[in-house]
Amino acid sequence: MEFWDVVVFGLEALLVFVVATTLFDTLHWLLHRWENSRIPLLRTFSSWHWVHHKFLGLDMKINPAYARQNIWLHVLPEYLTSMLAIALFLLVFPWPPVALVALVRTVMFVLTLREEGLDYNHMAMDRVGGKQGLLWVNNNYHAMHHVYPHNFFSSFANTFDLLVGTTCQITGRRFLVTGAGGAFGSAMVKALEKRGAIVETAKSGVDFTAGNYAGMDEKLARADVLILSHGAKTDDCWNANYVTFRDLIERFAALGQERLMPPEVWALGSEVEFHGDMGLDELRDYSSSKRAFAARARHYYRSDDLIYRHVVPSSFTSAMGKGAMSAETAVGIALFFITRGFRYVPVTLTGLAVLNYFRFRYANNARDEALAAAE
Repeated sequence: MEFWDVVVFGLEALLVFVVATTLFDTLHWLLHRWENSRIPLLRTFSSWHWVHHKFLGLDMKINPAYARQNIWLHVLPEYLTSMLAIALFLLVFPWPPVALVALVRTVMFVLTLREEGLDYNHMAMDRVGGKQGLLWVNNNYHAMHHVYPHNFFSSFANTFDLLVGTTCQITGRRFLVTGAGGAFGSAMVKALEKRGAIVETAKSGVDFTAGNYAGMDEKLARADVLILSHGAKTDDCWNANYVTFRDLIERFAALGQERLMPPEVWALGSEVEFHGDMGLDELRDYSSSKRAFAARARHYYRSDDLIYRHVVPSSFTSAMGKGAMSAETAVGIALFFITRGFRYVPVTLTGLAVLNYFRFRYANNARDEALAAAE
């Protein structure tokens, strides 16, 4: 077999696997939607699937009493549905790549049967980790579905959740938003409440100041998600954009160490992380503080102790001046990416926030790291 024949074979097999997985995930989503259907048969199908959620519950504990039912009402139907979706590709592809995917899927099925319904994505967990893939589902990602059953439907390839926007639970979760008096923060509060979130706010200089966070502990303890959207562009930039961000995140993470779910943080960055102060005196302090926080944020981004999302907008209209977009538009774009699982969130018309991704992820800027380490 020639090299390009191998490449084509691999691409065909990958496409079969991804599309078949997506078709099953669509059915998975429907089973949850049918929970309150007016059609009795659809409600019955949904109730069969909910046995799976009793087998691995909201507390991420296995209930052995449902092991046999889980196999008959979830594992076997999932396998048969996947095999049917795989078989459809015999209409368009040669049989070898289709057979390979069917074989892999069958081996996975047999191993799951041998473990009485347990596999890599279905096991008891004392704590869900923050490292969750964007394109492929790992055990931490799928655990989110068992804790939040109406989101995180993807099973192997994360195609379905990326397309539909079901990769972040908002309804019913508790959000704590700083900077809610500003343009971005106030727009975020409205958008979250519209989506069914429970929102609490905290004001810099009132609820907390640099080095004084005792009054925040109750609010932080209640929150599932901390959104940091306060800051300053001219006065006391270092404390506003770096120190308070760092301290609140670490305090929030410490308070959430014993939780089943990792604390989740959304922090507002800036395109200044990419282009710096451009030689402008009025941007020097702002740029230094934002770049220093971005250097520290890389550690949060890679951490398994929390889910960290770095939101990087281009200029938006606020009390600081006219911008390229409204704050409402900036929030809408941010939520579009967040509900699709992005942890680096570019909100941009210029494209600089997209370019900044590579700096944020891979750059080892000694000056920024030194600034962050010095404090």
